Amino acid sequence: MKKVKPFFIFYFILIPLLVMAEDKSAIKPITEVNVHSLGPERVGNLPIVPVPPDNPQTSLKILLGKQLYFDTRLSEDNTVSCATCHDPALGWSDKGPTSVGIKGQRGGRRAPPVSNSAFNDLQFWDGRAPSLEEQAKGPIINPVEMGNTHEVMVKTVDNIPGYVEQFKKVFGTETVNVDQVAQVIAAFERTVITTDSPFDRFVKGDTKALTDLEKRGLEIFNGKGHCTACHWGGHFSDERFHNLGVVPADVTKPDEGRFVVTKNPNDKGAFKTPTIRDVELRAPYMHNGSEKTLEDVVELYDKGGRTGDPNLDPLIVPLGLTKEEKNALVAFMKRAMTSLNQEVSNVKPIPPSELPQ
Repeated sequence: MKKVKPFFIFYFILIPLLVMAEDKSAIKPITEVNVHSLGPERVGNLPIVPVPPDNPQTSLKILLGKQLYFDTRLSEDNTVSCATCHDPALGWSDKGPTSVGIKGQRGGRRAPPVSNSAFNDLQFWDGRAPSLEEQAKGPIINPVEMGNTHEVMVKTVDNIPGYVEQFKKVFGTETVNVDQVAQVIAAFERTVITTDSPFDRFVKGDTKALTDLEKRGLEIFNGKGHCTACHWGGHFSDERFHNLGVVPADVTKPDEGRFVVTKNPNDKGAFKTPTIRDVELRAPYMHNGSEKTLEDVVELYDKGGRTGDPNLDPLIVPLGLTKEEKNALVAFMKRAMTSLNQEVSNVKPIPPSELPQ
């Protein structure tokens, strides 16, 4: 029998190894698109959730915050909870077009999603709250939302033995205060992170996680669709404020948005960029719920906004998308950006009978 030379043995071992290495490198850890990315950070997976040092996460604190999140007793007439306008079943928002508070009062803005709000630099559509803790205090005293006062709300909670016992375990104090209520609600909200979407799986290397149409939509999102001018990074938001030409020119008293906070004339009609994550679950869209579907949103952007507002953001320009490009863009946002994280998507309201008494 003929001896096989060592060189050939080495050759037959080396070639399969090289093929394996080539196959592995073909799966990229980041999305690869053949177009420019407009934002300073490429779209990708969410980073680690930021937690303020003065409000560390604990399991007891999160559970207490979850109970208060679903408790209507925080409102003036015991009918509205945080979950009323930020419903887990509705993408952590509501049916819109704008939100309804106590006594059937309808507000002027749509409920922004609680999901992934831990990544927001500023809270609310106009950015008036600098943290989740401060945001949690706002709806309680808003006359259209919960219509309560902090003093009455705290007294209500302080008169519920089951809550008092839990607050004592979490904070080591005998009485409850508004800052503690805000801290525990914020702690729960920091757990509402929608990850593991088909897009996230694609970014991590699963090339089959997106359909060909969705991959095309991702390219348009990053390029011709101009979406990453504002929706970039893992959170798919630049955390800034833009006038998109949403409000019709004939509205007599338009919502002035960020201007109400800053008093800067350039901020009139500007609103915070929402995340694209789970956007399919949150129709209708925009701060006033004026766009019923994602198709409507794409049409609005394609036209370059609806008004001749002098404060229209310079990033809003006609796009010239074809019908096929619009379909691909919508397809990407609808399924590819919807979370598969069961821990968050399966959260159910806590019935009143199971809340502390």
